[in-house]
Amino acid sequence: MKKLLSTNYSDTAFNIAIFLMRATMGFFLCINHGIPKLANFASWQHTFYDPIHIGSRWSLVLSIFAEVFASMFLVLGLFSRLAAFVLVINMFVASFIYHQGHPLIEYEDASLFLVGFFVLLLVGPGRLSVDAMTGK
Repeated sequence: MKKLLSTNYSDTAFNIAIFLMRATMGFFLCINHGIPKLANFASWQHTFYDPIHIGSRWSLVLSIFAEVFASMFLVLGLFSRLAAFVLVINMFVASFIYHQGHPLIEYEDASLFLVGFFVLLLVGPGRLSVDAMTGK
């Protein structure tokens, strides 16, 4: 009981928590959002939202890059801060530009991903990552 009320934590617990956060968020973003975009590329390339006016196709390509490749880099802990930065930008666009004026329920996922990826951008990948193994 005393440990439950404590504010202390060990380095091991911190690194396991960061690993779980990285792996879970990256995996679910890729599986639930990135892979469906990749699978439906042909039908969405002309109708995908274009917030930065580079064309629907290129906006979809950037979103797929972030949600599939950057999220998998984050799961591995490879180029973690760069991947988290890309994902923060992607989720910022989803939360505050695409879903602007929508009810909270529609952009709740994007906002939660945004906060989680921002935390990972700040604290880094932890010791249980490829980055840590290579000494970055």
